[in-house]
Amino acid sequence: MPVSRFESPLTGGHPNSLGNTQSVVDEVLADRALLAELVACYRSDDAVVRLRVSSAVKRVAQRHPEWVAAHLDDLLGWVAQIDQASTKWTLSILFVLLDDYMTPSQRDAAIALMQANLHYDDWIVQNTTADSLAHFARQRPELAAWLVPELRVLTSSRHKSVRGRAAKLLASLATPSPQPGE
Repeated sequence: MPVSRFESPLTGGHPNSLGNTQSVVDEVLADRALLAELVACYRSDDAVVRLRVSSAVKRVAQRHPEWVAAHLDDLLGWVAQIDQASTKWTLSILFVLLDDYMTPSQRDAAIALMQANLHYDDWIVQNTTADSLAHFARQRPELAAWLVPELRVLTSSRHKSVRGRAAKLLASLATPSPQPGE
């Protein structure tokens, strides 16, 4: 039994293709009330559906972050428990997109989740999570102090892109960001 009306359109085809993701995004953008059904597709047993849900939710958040922010508790709760790389890397991207809409406790939970996911055995998860943590670390010296040694570890990754990203982020965190009015 499908978990949502969107599960069937998000099923099938090549696992690396977007399939009907954009048409689902268009439906949700036309009717905000459908977003809850889209998020419910994270409960699908099909990993390809969950991958496409991640892509769709990210696309909606890029256009209407306030809509997706209304689902932050689910994203930080049951969705965050999904052991799938695409879910983990999408959450890290979403947390930056939704930063202005998070409560302090949601932001703390998002950061804690990303800290737990930083060394997940997937290069995309490591890259996106490092980027997102660096975003938050620029406003939180205690997070930066935690992140710097973790990034040093990632500079020894077997993945060239992770090594490069970690080095780039280390350099950016070592350079103080300009303060307003400077």
